[in-house]
Amino acid sequence: MTSAPAADFPCALIGCGLIGRKRLAALAGRAPVLYTCDLDAARAADLARLAPGCTSVTDAAQVLADPRVRAVIIATLNAALAPLALEAVRSGRHVLVEKPGALHADQLREIQAVAARTGARVRIGYNHRFHPGLRQARALIDQGALGPLLFLRGRYGHGGRRGYDREWRADPAQSGGGELIDQGVHLIDLASWFLGEFPTVEGHAATYFWDMPVDDNAFLSLRTAAGQTAWLHVSCTEWKNLFSLEVYGRDGKLALDGLGGSYGVERLAFYRMLPEMGPPETTIWEYPRGDDSWAAETQAFLDDLRLGREPDPGLAAGIRTLEIVSRVYAASGYPRPAGARSR
Repeated sequence: MTSAPAADFPCALIGCGLIGRKRLAALAGRAPVLYTCDLDAARAADLARLAPGCTSVTDAAQVLADPRVRAVIIATLNAALAPLALEAVRSGRHVLVEKPGALHADQLREIQAVAARTGARVRIGYNHRFHPGLRQARALIDQGALGPLLFLRGRYGHGGRRGYDREWRADPAQSGGGELIDQGVHLIDLASWFLGEFPTVEGHAATYFWDMPVDDNAFLSLRTAAGQTAWLHVSCTEWKNLFSLEVYGRDGKLALDGLGGSYGVERLAFYRMLPEMGPPETTIWEYPRGDDSWAAETQAFLDDLRLGREPDPGLAAGIRTLEIVSRVYAASGYPRPAGARSR
């Protein structure tokens, strides 16, 4: 299959907040950006000035009416992600939609059905897979360095800020839930990436500190059909930002800590078991140059389009992640999002 140059996939960016700004920066030099779109005209115009030849608009319909636009990057609040992605795939546009992609899995199923008819490709923006330490971890596992995988343990959290419980993430109509659907989906996605699907889902979400109707902590135990376990905790009462992921195999262990910035320098340690057991052979990688995951993920999306390959993580992976979120919320007594079907 022949590949197409970057200029053959002109893009539009919908959502010009903090994540939209990261997405625009990641597109620089990779594909032309024809539009920035945001309900806040000034914010859209501010970003448009960073992309030569870019026009700022406030109506996504104007973006989708332009036949030159072949791909759309959507980085809005959670509640707008799926409706905008659905309209984009209906028009045959390829989509990179920010995680979690929807408020609930049924919205992604509808997008999946339409995309199958129009040929649109959809990537869910789980950029953590593209952090350098996690890419190295994936490579080591693929090489068999850990032997058969046994289980993993993940923790992810931050401390919020004054007024955090009055922001959009605390409104279930806008967010779909709290910490589990915010940072928790990253851990679920990474656990699935390493171990596979989880037919057994146990856990609960709770609101311990913040005055809001959504969760501020969630605790999950996920098991594969073979019995491998992912034990996960996400929290916005962490106070000191934390990211920690440990993957255990019969022949060794990987421990990744930090994501850069306030989470600390990204660092991967490989502990290889020796035949005589005892202290392991240890190799450590550090990645102090900052987060290049947005650029790497954007390149993967454009490569999906050029090569005609199915994105990973795509809609199927996004659906599985949101199904886990829904099961934990239901078990914890949090209300089902509007429009989600009972299963």
